[in-house]
Amino acid sequence: MTTGASFRIALVGCGRISRHHFDAVAKVDGLSMAGVCDVVEERARAAGEELGVPWFTSYERMLKEVPCEIVTVATPSGLHPAHGQQAARAGKHVVCEKPMAISLAGADALVKGCDDAGVQLFVVKQNRLNPAIQLLRKAVDKGRFGRIYMANATVRWTRPQEYYDQAPWRGTWEFDGGAFMNQASHYVDLVQWLVGPVESVMAKTATLARRIEAEDSGIAILKFRSGALGTIEVSMLTYPKNLEGSITILGEKGTVKIGGTAVNRVDHWLFSEYDDDDKAIETAATNPPNVYGFGHEGYYRNVLSVLRGNAKADTDGRGGRKSLELILGIYESARTGAEVALPLKG
Repeated sequence: MTTGASFRIALVGCGRISRHHFDAVAKVDGLSMAGVCDVVEERARAAGEELGVPWFTSYERMLKEVPCEIVTVATPSGLHPAHGQQAARAGKHVVCEKPMAISLAGADALVKGCDDAGVQLFVVKQNRLNPAIQLLRKAVDKGRFGRIYMANATVRWTRPQEYYDQAPWRGTWEFDGGAFMNQASHYVDLVQWLVGPVESVMAKTATLARRIEAEDSGIAILKFRSGALGTIEVSMLTYPKNLEGSITILGEKGTVKIGGTAVNRVDHWLFSEYDDDDKAIETAATNPPNVYGFGHEGYYRNVLSVLRGNAKADTDGRGGRKSLELILGIYESARTGAEVALPLKG
């Protein structure tokens, strides 16, 4: 890695996902944790003591007292815009967990807040960095599929009632959203990132088994501007454990399925014409310990490269907004029963 400046990170929100941030930062020379905050004192203290950094229950105090250049926002989704804007006003670059907001107004406010403050906004989309997904993106960019006919993303995971009961914000419309907004947001992102802009969407969602406000299951049918069709199938009710997180692309000259539990394994890879990339499919498979994969480390390496002036952001605020708009289109179609055109109006 290019030598250069080092950056200190303060994190707000020491819940389930924070561990992946702590582990990733520890592996990246040039980044270090400087402070942590959570409204639950025990969580803040445990994280602070483990990392050997100051811990806080007041976000305002942490922003004032911890010398840092970056703030990672890992709080409930509905709070991301407010917490990101606070960090921006304090002059900090923002690393925001997915989704960046649960409304377009919130997303736009976060983008504007970071623009106005002159700071970088990074939205975590770590699955884009999976080696198998990177290979697939190269194949799309090289035109190896010819015309793409169909794309499918499937998220067959399980989230028991205890998962939702652990935190009162989970599964609520105000702070979280359901299976599409939370668990499947990376897959919605991958579909539009790989296949291109979506022209319209039709969707059905349901809350079949979990005691939550939002959906635990859903299916969306996409029409891409290119004319290709797509589906996204999502369930948090798979018995008895996570089964599959996959994406499949069917084209005129190629068929690829990236599967595993978190788009981490090449299940099928066939093109009409050979390319040297075909030799890489054996080494592209990874075996992550969970559905979050290994991508956070790569994500933070990109953050560091961007801040050192050596790279462009893998996913900035505007990139994060695109997948959020598609999720909101899915929700609008499920609510109204109508086909919804994108971009959304208003």
